[in-house]
Amino acid sequence: MLRLKTLLWQAKDSHHHLGSQMKTQPKTYYDLKSCDSRIAVFQGGTRSGKTRSIINVLCEWCFKYQKAGYVITVVRKSFPSLRASVYRDFMTVLHEEDWYSETNHNKTENTYNLFGNMWEFISTDQPQKLRGAKRNFAFLNEANELDLETFRQISLRTTDKIIFDYNPSEEFHWIYDEVIPREDCSFFQSTYLDNPFLNEETIKEIELLKQTDEDYWRIYGLGERGKSRATIFATHIYEELPENCKRVAWGIDWGFSSDPTALVDVWIRGNELYIEEHLYQGGMTNSDIMAKFREVGIERHDEIIADSAEPKAIHEIHRGGFNIKGAKKGADSIRIGIDLMRRHKLFIKDTSLNVQKEFRNYKWKTDKNNRTLPIPVDSWNHAVDAVRYVCLNKLLRKTGTYTIQ
Repeated sequence: MLRLKTLLWQAKDSHHHLGSQMKTQPKTYYDLKSCDSRIAVFQGGTRSGKTRSIINVLCEWCFKYQKAGYVITVVRKSFPSLRASVYRDFMTVLHEEDWYSETNHNKTENTYNLFGNMWEFISTDQPQKLRGAKRNFAFLNEANELDLETFRQISLRTTDKIIFDYNPSEEFHWIYDEVIPREDCSFFQSTYLDNPFLNEETIKEIELLKQTDEDYWRIYGLGERGKSRATIFATHIYEELPENCKRVAWGIDWGFSSDPTALVDVWIRGNELYIEEHLYQGGMTNSDIMAKFREVGIERHDEIIADSAEPKAIHEIHRGGFNIKGAKKGADSIRIGIDLMRRHKLFIKDTSLNVQKEFRNYKWKTDKNNRTLPIPVDSWNHAVDAVRYVCLNKLLRKTGTYTIQ
């Protein structure tokens, strides 16, 4: 079997390409064909042709290297999203090129045998497939929806090439920290102007974003990292606590095997909240947590508000001599807690990097038309929840608006 670098350089010289009646293709098409790095990251704005170009190149490799036995795995966070996007695009290519055959399509397993090379489509709620047999190529569609552990599992089982594509809606993300800096990674950026197939009406529609939402334009128009309008909190950085601050309480959100335990110290001055991270680590036992409490100077009278979902941990730590209480959540407590936090100007310690990252990435859900919904995405919320417990239980009654059950 040819190694990847040889395959890629030979594929660049191939005279066959999909849609060959077109003289030009989107920028992503040429970038991928010329990329011999193990990891290729394609960041771009809306309608830049990323996904379709990646599918086209992968199909061309299958056409050029027929019966090579390659396995191409396409991954997205949820299967409904995968089916409505990249899976549909793949099927469109097959029909346009007259390559589709019912006998090659396993609709139960969501696989397709293309010229003796197997495509499989899976979502992250199928861990047995993610951790299954090795594959040659992995395509992570809308990769910023995935978590770092998913990438690590895929990387361990991918022999030749991993391809990312996404819109850069997160200002801070593990892709920027853990993938792009790697020596075996090539990074490419594209915009709608790099897609020669867009008509004038579509271009005008995209460019209207300049006038309506600067952040949205930067992300979805220019394909640049930016703050999405779905971001819930605006935050500021502080170096030292100002005078006349009073401690509200400590807050803790319990971690599990992969999630971190988050401990924050919350202070208040007027309508300003000051937040400092003191623990953000996974795999912590109750003994470890109590040792950390002592290390950071928590005294017996200092109040700690904890996630009430772990009453045994609360009881054990209370018996260890700490003033820890389970948060009273009540009905609709997530929305109420977020509302309370947004009533304050939020300051995060300059050294509290994990807390900064969470607050910048904690977002509202969006619908298929990218309209924000009043429901937060259940991620980037360990330190956020620790702060929320403090606000719910120490600041709520001062508003006179809500009640805790």
